[in-house]
Parts: sequence; structure tokens; C-alpha cells
Amino acid sequence: QVRFVESGGGLVQAGGSLRLSCAASESTGSINRIGWYRQAPGNQRELVAFIKWNDITNYADSVKGRFTISRDNAKNTVYLQMNGLKPEDTAVYYCNEYGGTVWGQGTQVTVSS
Repeated sequence: QVRFVESGGGLVQAGGSLRLSCAASESTGSINRIGWYRQAPGNQRELVAFIKWNDITNYADSVKGRFTISRDNAKNTVYLQMNGLKPEDTAVYYCNEYGGTVWGQGTQVTVSS
């Protein structure tokens, strides 16, 4: 199974931006669908955005227009550009392939008001 390592999280004020990176253990071009997920304390993990093999993307309503998912197959990396961050975006962010059951450590995003 593909392994992912997330990075790029941090503490940012509301309205700020962060770019998360997700390094894959194999070619991202060979993976049908890769998603960014997040889990806030006390909540279930939720899908934030995904990108398909043909670069079709989809976003949760809560982040639509603020977040952008992209990938660089030459670097085996998927990105999540997050703009206009809100306190409710605070969570640990993970990436994984669709149906993947092995999760990485994630990267913490904290948005202060």
C-alpha cells in the first residue's frame, strides 16, 4: 500500500494561508484518487478535497473557493493550498489514496481568531 508523509502545517491567524505537502512512496500519477482529509478533536475524519488521475478535483462545501488541491507527479507530491483560513479549519490534516487504510502522522493546522 502507498505511504504518505504530510508536512507544511502550522499556526496561522484567521484569514491567512498555508500550503500543505503530501509526499507519496510511489508515483502519484499511478494512483487513481488522492484525497486530503482532516480530523478535529472530537470529530470524525472528513474528506476535504480529492484529485483524480485525470486531474478532476472535488471539494467539501466548507472549503470550496478557499482551498486548492494539486499534484506534481514528477515529485510524487500532492499539495493543498489553503487560503482564507478560519478557526474551524483547525485540525490534523492527512492525505491518502481512496480506500487507503494506512494513515500517516498528519500535519497540524491551527488557526487563531
